[in-house]
Amino acid sequence: MMLEKDKIPFNPSEMALFHCGPLMKKEFGKWQVVSAGPTTSSRMEIFEDKFVERFGINIIIGKGGMGERTEKALQKYTCIYTSYTGGAGALAADKVEEVLGVYWLEELGMPEAAWIFKVKEFGPLVVAMDSHGNSIYRNLENKKIGDRFGY
Repeated sequence: MMLEKDKIPFNPSEMALFHCGPLMKKEFGKWQVVSAGPTTSSRMEIFEDKFVERFGINIIIGKGGMGERTEKALQKYTCIYTSYTGGAGALAADKVEEVLGVYWLEELGMPEAAWIFKVKEFGPLVVAMDSHGNSIYRNLENKKIGDRFGY
């Protein structure tokens, strides 16, 4: 499904993009978040750079980092990638004040639908990749290589 900025019912540039496959339940006609832990972001690498470009994304929340294509898009379009702790879906769910909307639920299913959450004090988040080319993942990998060779 190819999406165009002017043909979707919300503005992605006004919100964070959260790589999340939430577990939801409906109570009294309203959606409630049971768990909202991050999903592995590297799965999105094949199209994330185009998504950042097309929709003006400024912040991505995920788990495990992204690749070179996304890293270049972060720099070109002034975006950051933040890391949320894996296994903390209940903590994230507690930060959701309200589900403002859900789109493409029938077509994509619960984990892949676009959920719009209103959150308060969402975190903890670590800026893991920034718009200046800094990456904690690359730093860790370089340290591992340096440790192997004694420097």
